[in-house]
Parts: sequence; structure tokens; C-alpha cells
Amino acid sequence: MSQMRESPILRRRMNHLPCDIVLNILGKLPVKSVIRLWRVCKFWDSLITTPSFISTHLNRNNNNNKDNGNDYIIHMASWKARRLVSSHLSKSTPKTSICTVAFDRTFDKISDIEIPFDFTSDCTQMVGSCNGLLCLADSNNVIYLWNPSVRKFKKLPHTCLENLNHVTLGFAYCSENNDYKVVRTSRSTFLSPSEIEMYTLSSDSWRRVEISVTTDVWFSKDLLSPSPLVSGALHWITETSIVAFDVNSEKFRRLALPDVSIYGQQLQRTCIASLRGKLAFIAKLAFIGQSSFQYFIWVMTDYGVVESWNKLFVVPFERLACWVRLTDYGSLMVGYRDDPFGRQGLKYALIDTETLQEKKDPDIQHPSFIASFMESLVLLDGTNVESY
Repeated sequence: MSQMRESPILRRRMNHLPCDIVLNILGKLPVKSVIRLWRVCKFWDSLITTPSFISTHLNRNNNNNKDNGNDYIIHMASWKARRLVSSHLSKSTPKTSICTVAFDRTFDKISDIEIPFDFTSDCTQMVGSCNGLLCLADSNNVIYLWNPSVRKFKKLPHTCLENLNHVTLGFAYCSENNDYKVVRTSRSTFLSPSEIEMYTLSSDSWRRVEISVTTDVWFSKDLLSPSPLVSGALHWITETSIVAFDVNSEKFRRLALPDVSIYGQQLQRTCIASLRGKLAFIAKLAFIGQSSFQYFIWVMTDYGVVESWNKLFVVPFERLACWVRLTDYGSLMVGYRDDPFGRQGLKYALIDTETLQEKKDPDIQHPSFIASFMESLVLLDGTNVESY
């Protein structure tokens, strides 16, 4: 990285400021300002790129966002949607795609960010988002970590498993040792046991992980719904339960689904998600012969305690819903059809689950990967990273 020449005046001023005061001032600045100062002189570079400062700035930024109610999301159109759009414009799908940062409560767009690297396949997914660090992958098992705020990314090394089939992925922050982990499951057939491997950013390598629950687990592969990270664990829904992987202890456990037997077979499971830091289960009740639904949202108020599943919200929706996602703030994004024959494509509505107020035509155009987002300095001190 090229450094600007440090002026004598700046050097004299810095020598008169104690280091802890400088760190305190820098720690209160927004990410964009810190990045500008990072390029000014070697002294600030040495302070800003330390793991301790990056963590301190992240924690302060997190607290400020919570206090100010500034919650953001990032979304990326699914590969099928991108292919459909590009087919009207050209004969091939564009190699680059766009992520959009928006406000969580309204989905009003803040900015578009172009992904700075090319995948080997058009079938890409957003695996997850933690502390401003995004994990993106494609169907050829190529995985990137990317922080658009500091304009840095890194490509993950190859798998340590022999074969990769029916892959599912999860991305998580490990609070105990300030590390980031990618969990990958693979299973060759329905009858064979799952194989698990885990990548850690600190070691920049994969290693196998033993699964401690019974081997009949079939991890759900919902490409548009990242595995929710709640209470330090990643979660996948199976036919009969939820499988949780604690990223700190690196142990698997089962969690029971809420009891929905009173609704019979008309209740369709939709997905699991994080709702204000709690594990949520979303199901859809379809009315026979009608194009209207009710969405039920259960929340596990005391994590790990089955009896604490509580049905918090019932959201009526009197249109043909085809795609639903729940944000951490509590907004329900619904893609629906006005035309039962599907000739007009999907329309979208954003529903506040508490007030049931509906915002029609929010700033989203296609079924998308949706995750929480914030600006941070994560990956600024990373090794084997590329800048752009």
C-alpha cells in the first residue's frame, strides 16, 4: 500500500497527543473517515490496523447503531432473477452482480455496490453477513469473504473433504476468540451421513468437524435464506427439528420445532430466521380454494428451551404469496402475484409484523438474498487479501 508522506507539522502534533487519546478520537469516527485517516501516515496506519482497535471500533459502532435505530440490510438478487433480467438485455448473464444496501425498516435504497470479483458459476448465493463482512459463494464451491466498506476481499482455499455434494453453508462470528467461521456440510446420498468442515479466518484453512447428533440429519438447502446466527449458533431446519451448531464450542445439538399440530397439514413450514436476535420460525397457513394466507411467526424467547416457543405474530395476506423473508428488525418481505397465471411477474410488499402496516412496491425488484449489514473495519488487517 502506498503511503502519503507524513508532514513535520503533523508529526509534531501527533507527538503531543497521548496514544490513548488518539485511539479514543479515532474510535468515535465513522468507517469512511477512519479509512481516509488510515492512508494519511504510518503512525495512524499502525494504530488503525491492529485487531484491538478494529474490535473496539466495531463494538462502538454496533452500540451507536442500536442507540440511533440505524439498522441496515443488504440484498442481492438471486441468480435465477439475474439471469431472467439479463436475458431481456443480452444473450449471456453478466459476470458481475450488484448488492444493494438499504434501510431495514423501509428497504429504501442507500447505495448499490458492485461485487469486485468474478465467480466461476452464475449460480451464486449470499451465505451470510457478520459485522460488515459478507460471505458469498457459487455452485462450484468457490467462496469469498468481502468487506465493501474497506474495499477488501479474499478467496477461501480449497476444501479438505474428498467430495462436495448437496452442499449447505453457514457463516458466523465467533465472539470468544474474535474470529469468523464458514461451516460447510456435504452429503453424497440421502442414506449417507453428512460430512462437516469449518474454515476459520484466523488460520485461513479448513478442518473437519465431527457431528455429534445422529447421522440422519439432512440439512435444508434454502439458497435464498442464509442460516440464521442466533445465540452464537448457526441453524438449519430439517424435516423434524432444527439443527444448531455452536460456533464457539463447535458442537451440534437439536432444537424442537414449535408444536403446530393443531393446524393440521394445511400449515406449511416456510423458513427459520433471526428476529431481534431471537430464533424465529415462520409458517404459512393456506386456505383451500382461496388465494389468501396467514403467516404465523413463532419466537424462541429463551434460547434452547422448547417451552419458550411463543407465537408472537399472525400476519394476514390476501394475495398469492410466492416468496417470503423476515428481517431481523421484524419486517416481512412478501413477493406475490396479482396475476394467477404468472404473466406479470412478482410484485412486492413490506409488512411490519407488529403494526401490520404494509408498504407496497418497496425498493426491491426480485426474490433476493437478504441479510443485516453494517459498516466496519473487519478484514482491514487481514492476510492474503486483495484490495480494489
